[in-house]
Amino acid sequence: MPKFLRIGIHQSNVSGYTSKAWCVRRVGSAILLKWGAVEVHGAGDGRKVYWTRLPQEKTVRCGTAQRAQDYAKAAIARRRNHRYEPLAGPIAIRRRSAPRGAELEQALATILFVDIVRSTEKAAKLGDARWTQVMGHYYAAVRKELKTLRGKEVVTTGDGLLATFKAPAAGVICATAIREAVRTLGLEIRVGLHAGEYKVSGGEVVGLAFHIGARVAAKARAGEVLVSSAVKDQMSQSKIRFRDHGVHQLKGVPERWRLYRVEH
Repeated sequence: MPKFLRIGIHQSNVSGYTSKAWCVRRVGSAILLKWGAVEVHGAGDGRKVYWTRLPQEKTVRCGTAQRAQDYAKAAIARRRNHRYEPLAGPIAIRRRSAPRGAELEQALATILFVDIVRSTEKAAKLGDARWTQVMGHYYAAVRKELKTLRGKEVVTTGDGLLATFKAPAAGVICATAIREAVRTLGLEIRVGLHAGEYKVSGGEVVGLAFHIGARVAAKARAGEVLVSSAVKDQMSQSKIRFRDHGVHQLKGVPERWRLYRVEH
């Protein structure tokens, strides 16, 4: 699987990562893509690269092996054109342990994941300078809505953002407000929300709830806000309307989950 790395501290990185990696693989007539934020430690032969969180994954079905081969060549060419370097070694999931004596504080919240649909295509079309401006406006709009609804930003993930809310209704309202705000920039987003427990150790957050929220967002189409049943069940008295989106297997998550689409 060819891998490509771009390190933001050495050159401009319009997506907002410190570093970003892409993996491209052809299997018959399908292309397997994997990408996300990474941390780079060391240099030369001793350099190690870690995913900072579970990478995003996508399968593109091209119909024929020749089309898949052409797609892979074009994808690799785009990475190189965007000043990525080939990466020969593996990208590991870094498993951090809490420092000795560190207290794990448990919390319950509604978790929001938001990211831009087809951001790579838009970045390539607009060019680095213009895309950097658009991303600046994008994050300003997102953070304005977070402040209004008292959401807490946890981390940015390239063209996306993770935030938490004490009340599920605030998270849903914020998601729809962000969707409308960024449309004025010509952007479409997908949003996923889940409610659950997570733990805080120092400045780091861990917990299955974050992974579930990410997988819920991955099921959303452009412009959709999806919530898990854990969010919907807490909003029985709310005037916000939901439509059943079916039962889904979330990648890497135990059991199957019923999801709902926000209707306003």
